[in-house]
Amino acid sequence: MAKGPGRSGPAKKTADGTALIASNKRARHDYAIAETVEAGIVLTGSEVKSLRAGRATLSDAYASVKGGEAWLIGVHIPEYAQATWTNHAPARSRKLLLHKKQITELDRETAQGGQTLVPLRLYFRDGRVKVEIGLGRGKKAYDKRADMAERDARRDLARAAGRYAKGRRG
Repeated sequence: MAKGPGRSGPAKKTADGTALIASNKRARHDYAIAETVEAGIVLTGSEVKSLRAGRATLSDAYASVKGGEAWLIGVHIPEYAQATWTNHAPARSRKLLLHKKQITELDRETAQGGQTLVPLRLYFRDGRVKVEIGLGRGKKAYDKRADMAERDARRDLARAAGRYAKGRRG
């Protein structure tokens, strides 16, 4: 049986035709994401095979712009067991495929200070591996607490509305 994202197992197709490989849930908790960009990745054959098996980790990953090129750093794609001497290095830097205009815009945004590029999701779209990169600013501890309080308030409101709809007013 297929397992969820972030665990080993084949990627599952979602309603929009994408198959999620891995997601970085911690990123939305630690960063206030202002905008997102979809990018392709330059990969080797054994990396794609490993991703098809649903094996990847985005937890310590980030993206940066160096020399007019965008790079994804810190993504761990384990070696493919059936590959021979042609296997890949699990934690190597991988080049992102973006338009020049997008790269210069992201470089300008991150150079202003306080903003960073964080990978949010790794997925297949039409047989090609894509990564969703978020441009975000790090949250302070009080921002995280405010978000948690807001989420709890929404959950309590939804719970109360459900009780009201079922006739248990109390």
